[in-house]
This record gives sequence, structure tokens and C-alpha cells, in this order.
Amino acid sequence: MSKTLLVCDCLGSQKVDSAALEIATGLACRTCFTGLCTDQIDHAAKAISEGDVVIACQQEAHRFIALAEDIDANAPDFVDIRDRAGWTDDAGDTTPKMAALIADAALTPPAQKSFDIITEGTCLIVGAADVALSAAEKLKEALAVTVLLAPGEEIIPTQSYDAVVGKLQQATGTLGRFEVRIDEFQQSVSGGRGTPGLTAAQDGALSHCDIILDLTGGVPLFPAPDKRDGYLRADPKSQGAVADAIFAASQLVGTFEKPFYIRMETSLCAHSRAEKPACSNCLNVCPTGAIVSAGEHVNIDPMICAGCGACSAVCPSGAISYDAPSSDFVFRRINTLASSYRSAGGKDATLLVHDDHGGQMISLGARYGRGLPAHVIPMEVEALAGFGHAEMVGALASGFARVDVLLAPKTERDALVPQAELANAIAPGTVALLDFEDPDALSDHLFGDARKSAIASPILPLGTRRQVARLSAKALNPGVETLPLPANAPYGAVIVDTDACTLCLACVSLCPSGALGDNSDLPQLRFQEDACLQCGLCSNVCPEKAITLQPQLDLTDAALSQSILNEEEPFACIECGILFGVKSTVEKITEKLAGNHAMFANPDTIKMIQMCDNCRINAQYHSENNPFAGGDRPRPRTTDDYLSKRKDH
Repeated sequence: MSKTLLVCDCLGSQKVDSAALEIATGLACRTCFTGLCTDQIDHAAKAISEGDVVIACQQEAHRFIALAEDIDANAPDFVDIRDRAGWTDDAGDTTPKMAALIADAALTPPAQKSFDIITEGTCLIVGAADVALSAAEKLKEALAVTVLLAPGEEIIPTQSYDAVVGKLQQATGTLGRFEVRIDEFQQSVSGGRGTPGLTAAQDGALSHCDIILDLTGGVPLFPAPDKRDGYLRADPKSQGAVADAIFAASQLVGTFEKPFYIRMETSLCAHSRAEKPACSNCLNVCPTGAIVSAGEHVNIDPMICAGCGACSAVCPSGAISYDAPSSDFVFRRINTLASSYRSAGGKDATLLVHDDHGGQMISLGARYGRGLPAHVIPMEVEALAGFGHAEMVGALASGFARVDVLLAPKTERDALVPQAELANAIAPGTVALLDFEDPDALSDHLFGDARKSAIASPILPLGTRRQVARLSAKALNPGVETLPLPANAPYGAVIVDTDACTLCLACVSLCPSGALGDNSDLPQLRFQEDACLQCGLCSNVCPEKAITLQPQLDLTDAALSQSILNEEEPFACIECGILFGVKSTVEKITEKLAGNHAMFANPDTIKMIQMCDNCRINAQYHSENNPFAGGDRPRPRTTDDYLSKRKDH
């Protein structure tokens, strides 16, 4: 059964060609209504009762959901074509754009993985006595409150909440599992008249709580404090901010569901090997401190992770991948938008990537301003910082002429800026980061921006992010063999100084991606550029400092196979003739040690350097100074030996 599409021109405020949409989307689109949520809601009720309906009005979704409940039917699907396409000053045809948005809304996202966070409502309030005690009075009925006052503050006796004195030195954890360390900790002494006495000050007191309400107005206890669940912070001078924080704290009791934002594959992580540092990209961009070093790989605390996606965008190996939703689904959305737009007759579209903040700006610009041009297709994502270079160039290779990323005030720009630079290195002048606070300014920019031509032969973005990036770069740069890339790009070559390299192969043994390899038969250092992560481990571990990295993207098939970076003639064992080691190295060691070292003063001993392992052992065994030589092994003692010494035998 095919779905039915209900469209409405919203009191004649937008132009909707229902017949063209029916052809473009393949959905039954009977007519274009004008007041579907008001005077014509009976038509919506009839369609909802029949099932399999999509209503092209996201703004009044609550009305139609309530209607479905009233008539005991399943809730319909929704798509916003009014704010994102219909309300525009562009005189061009908006049908291709509407068709693309409808096709995107029809995609079913993968099931969200999540876990439960349980809080019992234990709350620590920190701040000056006047504001902290006032907050405690408001929260005492909803939460189990403890107020931490500064040393010297007087504790007012009350049975409604606890009050202690001390300095909060450190806090770790997140909602439901905070741990705090308090110095100069003092509790009130029960009994007595007047102001309660205090216990002796104690440093390093530890305690736990579910919620922290910080009303100090000082330095926050955590990095990216607004992203730390359960940590509420407000300026004590702002009554409105304090009231909002108090209300938010009162709601943090019970069981909460938190998504698993990130999927981690430790075997792919190139953080370090043999205590030698390599990639630390994710550690450098994580705003919350959820990522920590754990030896050869990193660990991500899902409780602290805020789901910004920056780590997945900068991870060169794919060890970290965003999973809410996955990159596969993002590429499906990109391809669906691009292909549906082209199929409906659209050309040279711009992809406008935004988050919820950007969505609000688009809605405001549409209602009160010029809206979006007909060729600008908005795509809302959960994690803006997770939309990295692979997604950007993947969108260009899918058929978009350019990609604009609309930044929000809290966007992790440290991650997005280098990703945009890398994308522009692959496809110059096609990716832009838009930083506008005014919806009208955004609209003016998009209307005034010069349009570019999209790729003639779009590709289907399938595979890992690295594979998509490579395929996209090849499609966007026909005939180009090598693209230079900015520093710290996750693609590139390894340059070896053959005069310095001794073919010790330390780099091969530690390469986390297998880009560097050897030859079991010959002294060779081999390299496959497509697998290189540019993590820098090989250059860090090289004892001769013979390795340097060169960021680039080789688009030829040669990058997919191994090439020889350095090779030398092998040395033949002087006894059996078997090839082993590197001839120049053996000769250099022989020359340096012969007659210059006490252990190699004898010409016979220096020859052992020129032997393979088996021959060296044989020569050592038969030498006069054989370390294996010794007397006969003692006879094993038996039971008879012990019994013979007993007096009763």
C-alpha cells in the first residue's frame, strides 16, 4: 500500500504543486489543501484513519498527533516543506527541493542504542550563603540537599537540609555519580545554644552526589560545563538564571535515558604503540574530557560524552565512529537528498547542514524574511561537529554543487575548521562555514552567493569514511594524480631517508594500520599509501630519524598497492650461504667491533657476526669457550637412594 501525501499551502502563503510532487515523490497527493489543521482537518482525520499518511506540516504536528489519538489511529509521519522550502522569496521552482525533503523524511533511521541513568536526587549546592541557602529552601521538598558554604560562613540550624563548610577542590563524574573532594571540611556540632559549633577542619573529604548546583559565579568545575549532565551553573547576580537552574535541578530525579553516541573499536586505534605517542586527535578536540588515554588506545566514558561528534570527524582510522546515527545513515541521507532533487529536475543544489539552532534560524528567516533559495537544501544533523571532511566531499561527489555548514554558538569549531580546510583542499572553494546570528543575514548571504556547477557524474557514497573520501576526491578531481593536503591531514606518504635508514624495521613492527611492511625474503621497507593514517608513530619510533610525513592524497591505483621505500642487498651467511640481515649493516658492525672490543678480539668470534642464527649457535657450541659445555649431568636421585640411607634398611 502506497503512502498518501497531504500538502497544504498554509492559507495561501506558499506555492505547492501537488501534481508535480506526486510525480516526483511517487506518493499519492490528491490535492493541495489550504487549512488542513483548521477548517479542513476532517480530510486529515480521514487520511489518518486510513493509515500510511505523510503530512507536509511539521509545525502543527501536535494537532495531528492528538487527532490520531482521538480517532484511535496510528500517528502520521511529518515533513516540513513550509519553512524549509515553501516560504521563500525565490521565484524559482521549489518542487525539486520539496521532493528531496520528503524523500529524506521517508528514510527510517537505525534504532538508537541507549542506557539508563538513575538519580535519587542528592544535590550539592555551592555558593555564597545568601543565594545558596535560598536555593536550598526552594529545593528542599524535591531533592536531598546539602549546602557547601565557604570557610567563615555561619551555619543556620535547620532540619530541612544539610549545611557544611569547606572548599570544593575537585569534582569528577556526571549526573548520578558525581564525586567531590572538599578541603577544610567542617560539619556542625549538634546541641548547644546559639550558633552551632563546627568540627575540626579536615582536608581531602570525599563525598558523592547526583546533582551539583554551582552558584559561585567563578570558574566552572568542568570543561564545557553546559555539556556536563547534572552540573547546573548560574550567575548568582542573575535572579532569572538562578531560578532556571533551580527548576532544572528539581527535574533531575528518576531514571533518564542517554544514547550511546560513539562506537569504539580499540583494535583500530592508533593512539600509541610500545609507549611511543602517535595519534591524539580525539583527545585534543573532546570538549568534555570524556576521552582518556589507556595505553595503546583511548577510552571513552559514555556517561560524560555529550555526543558532539568531533572525535569521530577527526579520527583517521575509523576506530571512533558516531553512532547516533551512524555515518552510513548520514551518507544515505546525503545521497537521497541529492538524487531526489536531480530526479525532480533540480540542478546545482547547495547542501545547508545545520543543527537544531540552525533549524530555528531557518524557521525565523522563512516567517519574517526571505527564507531559503530554491536551490539550497537544508539538512539537520544531531552532531554538527561530526560532519567532517568525508561527509563534506561525499556530498559534493553525490551531486551537490557546494556545502555550507551553519555554525551555532556552541558548535565545536576547533574540530570543524580544519575539517572544512581539508575538504576545500580536496575540492577548492566548495565548502564554507557560515557564522550568522541574524536569520536575515543568513538569507541575504545565501541569495547573494554565486552558484557553482555540480559534478557531472555523481557517485554513490558507500563504505567507510576514508573510502568515501578517497572515492569522492577521485570523482571531483578527474585526471589528477596527487592532491597536496594541509598539515595533520589523515592521508599522505612516508618519506624515507635511505642514507640514514638501516632497515631495522622498528617502524614496521609498530605501524598501527599496516601501511608499512617488510619482505620476509629480502631486506625491504614497503609502504601502502592508502592505509597510512599519518599518525606519526613511525617517525617517532625511528632511531635514525630517517622518516618524515608528507600529507597528500594519491588518487592513482598505485596507492592501493605496496611500493618499496628502501631496500638493500642481503648478507650471505659465511657458513651455509643463507641470506640474512642487511649486508651494509653486518659489514658496518663487523668493522666497528673487530679488534676494538674485548669480546671480539679473536678473529673466530668476529666471524660469528657474519653467520646466520643456526650457524652462530653451532659455532658457539663447538668453540673452546662454549658456554653450554659442562660436566656430566648428575644422576637423578630415586626412592631407593633415600631408602638406602635409612637405619631400618
